[in-house]
Amino acid sequence: MTTPQAPVGTFTQAQLGTQILIGWSGRQPGADQDTAFLLAYSLGDGQDGPEAGREALHTALGRAGLRVGGPIQDAAETPGIQAKLLVQAGQAVLTLPHLSAQYPAPAEWVAAAQGQGQVYGMFATTPWPEAVPGQPVSEDRLRAFVTDEDVVRTAAHCLLPIRTLG
Repeated sequence: MTTPQAPVGTFTQAQLGTQILIGWSGRQPGADQDTAFLLAYSLGDGQDGPEAGREALHTALGRAGLRVGGPIQDAAETPGIQAKLLVQAGQAVLTLPHLSAQYPAPAEWVAAAQGQGQVYGMFATTPWPEAVPGQPVSEDRLRAFVTDEDVVRTAAHCLLPIRTLG
């Protein structure tokens, strides 16, 4: 029997930089209902630059039990994953050991999340400095980022069961 080992790298919160959540929902091919997606990414504005931020985020995700560059993990079936998603009152709150972020979720996103009982989470280690808070992100720009081969290959992918209060 083997015991999972946490990544041994060190980092500071300042190296992570600004962490953002953005969500969308849509129908997957062959599906009979919408899927809710949640993308976590960095602006790459950490204290020691984007490359240090990428490494810091890689370490933080590993400590949360998320595999960067691996297959889709299912947090409901993998007890070592320390990523929790609370969906309540139009807000999605994602919590990991070293990260916490909120997403003001529109009604269609909440309905998709509740309908499936889970959200597809993508944790990008590639910074996206163009997608800043308060500025709209077009569907084309979002699609280009989340389908970029390097972004997909260097991200952690996880099905996150939703939790609610009450």
